[in-house]
Amino acid sequence: MQCPGAPHLASAERTPRPREWRPQLYRKCTDTTWLLLFFLFWTGLMFIAGYSVAAGATGRLLFGYDSFGNVCGKKNSPVEGAPLSGQDMTLKKHVFFMNSCNLEVKDVRLSSAVLCVSSCPEEQLDTLEELQLFADNNGSFLCVYSLNSINYTQDPKADSLCPRLPVPPSKSFPLFNRCVPQTPECYSMFASVLINDVDILRRILSGIMSGRDKILGLCLFAFALSLGMTFAFRFITTLLVHIFIALIVSGLLFVCGVLWWLYYDYTHDLSIELDTERENMKCLLGFAIVSTVITAVLLGLIFVLRKRIKLTVELFQVINKAISNSPFLLFQPLWTFAILIFFWVFWVAVLLSLGTAGAARVIEGGQVEYQPLVGVRYMWWYHLIGLIWTSEFILACQQMTVAGALATCYFNRNKNDPPDRPVLWSLSILFCYHQGTAIKGSFLITATRIPRTILMYISSALKGKNAYAASAINGTDFCTSAQDALKLLSKNSSHFTSVNCFGDFMIFLGKVVVVCFTVFGGLMAFNYNRALQVWAIPLLLAAFFAYLVAHSFLSVFETVLDALFLCFAVDLETNDGSSEKPYFMDQEFLSFIKRINRVNAARAQGAEHSLRNEEGMELQPVV
Repeated sequence: MQCPGAPHLASAERTPRPREWRPQLYRKCTDTTWLLLFFLFWTGLMFIAGYSVAAGATGRLLFGYDSFGNVCGKKNSPVEGAPLSGQDMTLKKHVFFMNSCNLEVKDVRLSSAVLCVSSCPEEQLDTLEELQLFADNNGSFLCVYSLNSINYTQDPKADSLCPRLPVPPSKSFPLFNRCVPQTPECYSMFASVLINDVDILRRILSGIMSGRDKILGLCLFAFALSLGMTFAFRFITTLLVHIFIALIVSGLLFVCGVLWWLYYDYTHDLSIELDTERENMKCLLGFAIVSTVITAVLLGLIFVLRKRIKLTVELFQVINKAISNSPFLLFQPLWTFAILIFFWVFWVAVLLSLGTAGAARVIEGGQVEYQPLVGVRYMWWYHLIGLIWTSEFILACQQMTVAGALATCYFNRNKNDPPDRPVLWSLSILFCYHQGTAIKGSFLITATRIPRTILMYISSALKGKNAYAASAINGTDFCTSAQDALKLLSKNSSHFTSVNCFGDFMIFLGKVVVVCFTVFGGLMAFNYNRALQVWAIPLLLAAFFAYLVAHSFLSVFETVLDALFLCFAVDLETNDGSSEKPYFMDQEFLSFIKRINRVNAARAQGAEHSLRNEEGMELQPVV
């Protein structure tokens, strides 16, 4: 597609002069190089997806497999050189270890043979006769497949082909469908070897796999909470703000208390012997410390900014009036959420396939082992970057759509005749001109996402979203838009900076509420499987998804807020209020800005008066 341009402006563009704001008048394709880079990056992601499907076997992780390369509960293809492979295990869904009480790891392999069985022995079996009787009554054969059950007591090799006696009672556990021994001494040995000696990445995968239903449920819970927060901000009042702040304070304190209580419970649990439990305990300590610091910082900021609640309510009333001119803006998070869920499901599926990518190799005795393929660990990191970058790109598209729709309504002279379908128009502009800008901005955000702290987020969030808004208004690339927006907002910062930052802070607190209650729900759900599950990573994944879901909903208000003030600054820059160049803003918004100016002027006078009364004292920042 050829980008439309403006030939009559070409010579003027070459002249080094200050760039003028041209709301909605000039469009060109921006940051096209980044569009190509993103296409190449996704080509790499699709290669990894295809590679993981071809080389991976999620079924091995989900259902478990025996020593001969057969996945339990499925029909299998034969492995060359392994005569007992390729069997139909549809009815044999459980993984049974023939020597579960004396497991050892030799050369990164378990010393015990593993079989697929139709049921786990729930009572102790002491003799070969009892093994034979169990096979006849339950159809579950606990000896190697090549030995028929009628020969359990007759074949001289039965001792080496059958499990070591006595066979302890066991019960199927959801993790890999394993038959876990129930006697204390066997369980301790079984778990310590089987869990502690498994690769950490596979333990993380097993935690994600076993907790997949909980993760999905927590995402839906975060979706419901985000909807509630959206309605709360849509119909906000002074009383509702006080309730909202009380809910935030109690939620933060409650989650901190639960984390510290769980850590105390872990440290005083004398039965902890597994690495998974120790890792969960360390992660709990980390969660508790981080949440305590975050809670202290947020509570301090809430206390400092508590006197601006009235102006905040008025600010959100202005935002809601702007949204009422284009009510379909509130439906944008729905398709954003749907696209994010689709992408996350795809991402997790590829992740699980990558974790099981391995080449089958036949070893002594006709057994089969799977060796991890070279380079898979590097693919993990590439895949992780793809998760963050693509999620940020989807959210950036929503922000540019909202900003473009708002700018269309703002820069409309006839307020009684709003433009038709501003959201669809903004979407068309995004896809025709500014996808590269959304990609570049999302990449820069991705590059700083992980190490960025909450305070850094609060100070930088305004600039990033205003870059998207400036691009939607002026049609410039990301860096140019960010530079122009920063200069323009710095010039007019006295009008709205403080109330804008507090408005953004209130919206951020809304996201904190969603994440806090989602994490609390996750703690209660995952804590029940503390022994055989590394749930710290699944909980972090659920918290990350919850934040993105909350962000996709509440960023509508955030983007409207930032785009509204940027439009106001552009209005001041391009018009003077005269009959020849009247302002685009309506009287209600202008009155709100005047009230902000009066409040700022009163505070400035109060600060000056305080300075005069305190000679020799250094001037402190006024809150």
